[in-house]
Amino acid sequence: MIRLLLAALLLVAGCGAGSAVSHYGQVTAGAKGATTKVEVGKGQRFALAVPDNPGVGDSWELVELPDVKVAAYISHEREAAGERPGAGGTSYFVFNAKRPGTARIRLFDCWRCTDRKNPTPESGEAIFDVTVR
Repeated sequence: MIRLLLAALLLVAGCGAGSAVSHYGQVTAGAKGATTKVEVGKGQRFALAVPDNPGVGDSWELVELPDVKVAAYISHEREAAGERPGAGGTSYFVFNAKRPGTARIRLFDCWRCTDRKNPTPESGEAIFDVTVR
């Protein structure tokens, strides 16, 4: 009975199907090798999006947590572009804007490598300069 109730609560909260969030908020797209400016309001949910295709070697990660007074990290979500294996997609790094200020958020794509310490030439960062107003 308790397990059934817990499962129902998770589905109602939007945590079913492997997703930690039910919505991404304001989505800003970025790209490897680019710096993108993001402006959000205090208390607003936002997501940083990068093209992602693990089937060909992409492996995106958050380099380090931003200043928690400015933006709180929620989760990393991925949506496939199709059902076929190898179909690309998008990675979303979801945050809540906390207080007015700025934070630089760096995402690293370890393309066909084992870790950031041994990157391949195709690896790189997408940088987001976030301003909370």
